[in-house]
Formats: sequence, structure tokens, C-alpha cells
Amino acid sequence: MTSATKKFVLCLSCVLLMLSILVKPVSAIGVRNKAEILKEIDDYVKTNMEVNNIKAAALAIANNEEVFYAQGYGTFSDGRGITGSTPFPIASLSKSFTALAVLQLVENGRIDLDTPYASYFPDLTPKDERVRAITVRNLLNQTTGLNDKANPDMTRSPQYQSLQEINPSLSAVKLVHDPGTTFNYHNPNYQYLGLLVEKVSGQSFSAYMEKNIFERLEMNRTFSVSTTRQINENPAIPRGHYLFFGYPVSQAEPPWFIDGPAGIVSTAEDMAKWMLAQSNGSLLSPKLMEEYHTPGQSSPYGMGWIADKEEHVGRTISHSGIFWTYKAEETIYLDQQLGITMMFNSGLTTFVDYRAFIDEIARIIRGEKAEVPVLNSRNMETVMTLLIIATVLWGIYSHFRIKRSNKRLTAGKLIISSLGRLLPVLILLLFKPLVTVMAAGRLFPWFGLWTTMPSLIIWLVVLSLVNVTNGVCLVRLYCAKRTDMGSDFPVTR
Repeated sequence: MTSATKKFVLCLSCVLLMLSILVKPVSAIGVRNKAEILKEIDDYVKTNMEVNNIKAAALAIANNEEVFYAQGYGTFSDGRGITGSTPFPIASLSKSFTALAVLQLVENGRIDLDTPYASYFPDLTPKDERVRAITVRNLLNQTTGLNDKANPDMTRSPQYQSLQEINPSLSAVKLVHDPGTTFNYHNPNYQYLGLLVEKVSGQSFSAYMEKNIFERLEMNRTFSVSTTRQINENPAIPRGHYLFFGYPVSQAEPPWFIDGPAGIVSTAEDMAKWMLAQSNGSLLSPKLMEEYHTPGQSSPYGMGWIADKEEHVGRTISHSGIFWTYKAEETIYLDQQLGITMMFNSGLTTFVDYRAFIDEIARIIRGEKAEVPVLNSRNMETVMTLLIIATVLWGIYSHFRIKRSNKRLTAGKLIISSLGRLLPVLILLLFKPLVTVMAAGRLFPWFGLWTTMPSLIIWLVVLSLVNVTNGVCLVRLYCAKRTDMGSDFPVTR
């Protein structure tokens, strides 16, 4: 070996050594014992379910080119165990499936992303001419100019029963923004896409999904429904719950038309196959696949996914699924070829961090330590219970103190005190509008607000009753002493 060759080999060895140090492995799974990883994951999931009083859940993990884990946790109400093949509603995780159906038809030349939606439905006669400018891409990116105020979704009564009923809403609606300018998360956008799939393919939406996606990916236990009633009536699906002071309460999901944006029911085993398909090239051409996983022009929301890029994990696509009695979370780390989905039979609630399940499981897989959130349902509901008890005790103490007090009480002080006491009442009266503002324009029914935050609502009611009761007592005392004094001068009490 010549001197030059030796130098070349030495340099090459140094470069390879540096790369092995600097390049982060795709996954820690390859160098760690799988059984140890799974035990750590199981322990974490069970502990986090326990502190949040979640009755049943299913977990899917896809890694590189394999289904790494598909497991169920908890039981049905009759004691049957949850398994990796137990079906759960995935709610808005369905949107990425609907987007894929549209892109398949784009690839076949039957849909154009930048063609107006109305051009596929010549019978549309919108009052707002801007509706004619809404493109298929706008629907996918949720930039149609529609929101729940302009076009009711969960609060619509009666609810739709089929996709064929939805287009007249576009004829009557007035857009709140010009199409393509503003992101507004709005479920009906994906109902229109479901109807477009039906129109272009000549099949019902559920039949198209079954033949072109579920069968193709061998998702044999996955199916699509039109309404939440079909979920409630299916005995194979664990009954949904909401949490009342942290305790699970069995509850039927309220009536809601979900075909297109939220109607898919799947299993952990099938969702693992779905996540694998995001990187194995089996779904779309590379160009369309790249577009499928790309953020939108107005927000990270692209085509049925929230697309992002994080410093330490690279590109991700994710989505949450929300019902009032079911919840689902999914994140796929594209650069690490790792996907995690969890489905729960408890719904959106103020004090349960469902996202933490995904984040902490990913940490375990990377060889890091998982942490159960301190702000969990058990701890926070204990705080709320103590707060309600303290509010009642404070109210009783204040009531007797008012009656025994001899401090001066003027009309001005009475007015200021009354305004402060009416604040919780005002919050209750404006509760729905306040939540709508915090939820970026989404409208929620009272049932949904109740199941999401019952302890907070009860505390506000208790605080309002205490304040109103003591306020009335103050007014009566003030009036009585003014009568006794017989003058307009400030009086004592």
C-alpha cells in the first residue's frame, strides 16, 4: 500500500468515524432489547391511563418497515379485554384518508387541485359569488373562507344524513374570508371533498375508501360510517366516556354527521399499516406524496395533515381526532420512519393531555425517560374539588360576616361590590362565545362544553350562586338600614 493510499484510507476512516458520531440513528430500537422497550411503553401507558381514569385505549407503533407494536389496554364494560384488533373511532384522523382519496383521483387525472370545486357541480347557485372561487386545494388546506359561524357543523339541527344533502349549504352561505387567504379549521370542507370523491368516482364514499385504500393496504378491520349513531350501535366498539371530576361516565356520542372529515373506525393493527404506507411508496407517486406531506400556504395545515419540521426529529405529519366521548392522536416522524397512533374511549377533556402519550412513547423509543404529566386528571380534579368546597365555605362565612358587620356601606361601595360579584355570572352567560373565540371560531354545543369541562362549569355555577346570594343579602341590608335611618346619608351595618 502506497503512502498516498494509506493517507486516503486514514482520512476516509476519520470521516466515517465522525459521521457515526454526528448522525443520529433513525431509532434506538435497533440497538436496544425490544422486550425492554415494550415493557417500558406498557408501564408508561398503563400509569398514564390510570392517573387520567381512561378505561380503554389502543396503541399502534410503526418503525422503519415493520409493524413494531399493536396493543390494546383496558377492558370493555362487560370485562372483555381490548386488543390490537379492537375497533375505535379515529375522528378527525380520517381527514388524511379523505385527502388521500382526492389525491388518488388527482393522480388519475380526474381531479385538478386548482380547479374550482363548483366546476364539478354545475347545479350550484351560490348567493356569494366567491364560493365559485373555492378550489379543491382550498378545501384540503382549510382555506375556503368558511367557518362554523357561517356554515354550522356540530350545532346544525337537524344533522345531515348523507353527503348528497350538503351542497345546498354552499348555495346559501356567505363566506367570512376570501378563498385561499385565511386558515379556518372547518369539518364541512372535508364533507365537500367526500362528495367530490363520490361524484368523480361514481361510487359511494365508503365504497371508494374500502376498495381503493382499506383493501389496498390490507386494513381489513377498518371501515367508514356516516353518523355517530352507527358508532353507538356497533357492539364491537368500546363504549365512549366523558370524565366527571375525573371519573369515567359511559355516554353515547351525540348525533353528528361525520362522513368525510371524521367517519373512519380502525384498529391499532390497521393504523400501523396506514403509518407504514406514508413512507413505503405504495400510496402515490413521489411528487404527489411530497405534496401530500407539505404544509399549506397559509398555515402548517396541508392536506389532511399538520406538517411540521422540528430541530431534533426532522419532518413530522400529525393530526388529532376529537369526539366528545372518544379521542385519537397520531404523529408520524417521516425522517425517522417512526409512527405512533393512540385511540381512547374517553373524549376531549380539559385536564387530560392526550398528546403526552405520543410524545413520551417517542421518547422511550429514542432511549429517553418518559414522564407522566403532573397536570393530569387525577391531580387537577382534586384541585377543582377542593376549590369548589373552599368556595362554598367562603360563601357561608361571607354570608354570616355580612349580617354581623357594622362597617359603613355606601351606595357606591354597594355598586362596585355587586359588579365584582356578577363577574362569574357574566362569564357563564358568555361561556359559549368565549370558548368560540378561544377555539378560533369553532362553535360547540352545550353538551360538548359540559363533557369537556364539567368541574370548571360546576365551580363557576357555585361561585355565581354564592356571589348572587351574598349580593342580595347586601342589598337587602342596605335598603333596610336606609329605611331605619330615614335619610340619604351613608349608613353603617
